[in-house]
Amino acid sequence: MKIELPHYTTKDYIIMVWVMIPFGIIINSFIFGKMYYSQWGLFLAATLITCVAACVDFTLCGAVAVAMKNRFPEDRQIVKRLASMIAIFLIISGLFLYFMFSGYELIHFYGYTFNRSGFIWAYISMGTLNIFLSFLHEGVARFERWKANLLETEQLKKAVKQSQLLGLRSQVNPHFLFNCLNSLSSLINESPAEAERFLDEMSKVYRYMLRNDDDLLVSVEKELQFINSYYSLLKARYGESICVNISVNDDDRHALLPPLSLQTIIENAFTQNTMQKAAPLKIQIRSNNKGALVISNNLQPKVVSDDSDHEAGLDNLVSKYKLLNQREVIIRDLKNERVIQLPLIKSENEITI
Repeated sequence: MKIELPHYTTKDYIIMVWVMIPFGIIINSFIFGKMYYSQWGLFLAATLITCVAACVDFTLCGAVAVAMKNRFPEDRQIVKRLASMIAIFLIISGLFLYFMFSGYELIHFYGYTFNRSGFIWAYISMGTLNIFLSFLHEGVARFERWKANLLETEQLKKAVKQSQLLGLRSQVNPHFLFNCLNSLSSLINESPAEAERFLDEMSKVYRYMLRNDDDLLVSVEKELQFINSYYSLLKARYGESICVNISVNDDDRHALLPPLSLQTIIENAFTQNTMQKAAPLKIQIRSNNKGALVISNNLQPKVVSDDSDHEAGLDNLVSKYKLLNQREVIIRDLKNERVIQLPLIKSENEITI
């Protein structure tokens, strides 16, 4: 079983290593006075004992610091957090020094007797060190949070760009564009009115997917409007071979989600499944009344001959939700159905970037 020591920052025990030996020498100077430097046996033994005991004390204080960090986690609670930590550290330090001074006297360590004046100065020194280390650890912790947030921001920017590229893949792909134009050409000959409607939906799809903005979120209503246009293009191409049913309640339509999320899921479904009039691909988008959309499709896997990563879009979507600090995107492959639960975001204030 792996034992994990408490840590306030990733640098806790590096700081401990640098502090312990000077700390041990200073404390023992107050305990033994000049005698500490006059006998090598005393110097080495006392320094070793003090450093080991101080490591235990440091670890105990680390556990207290972590507890206070969990108790007062917000930046506006920093005064309460530091005040509580320092108060407890001073109590622990007093007990630590008392047991050190009394312990040496109890075992007659090199003839030592309790030094009251030395105890007071040692306590002042250790208390000052505790206060300094408390502020040092808080500063290191805040720097590490800033660095982590900076890294997450860069990762999120990268994920957004990847999402845009993945979302554009089907449109920029010559096959997709050719299929749309081919369908449009056929409709022009057969039904000019239908061709005009197809061209209108096609322009909506491309306008939505090629828009140049920095929005991280869009409303579910806006996304569904896009999906209706996108579905019209698929319907014109595949006819009765594909069916998309949408049943989303009004409350969920006001919620938010990353743009092109639903398109990513639908594209993944029709890319990996066969579609026939006798066995259509059925995709359902519905509310689950628990703050999420459920997108499901029947499984009719087709043989894919190329080496493309057809799950890349879904992987990118899952990563984006993690970077937005949102609930997990749940993907379940059942015997005859894939079910994806897509969390909804109530407001932009919920995201952390």
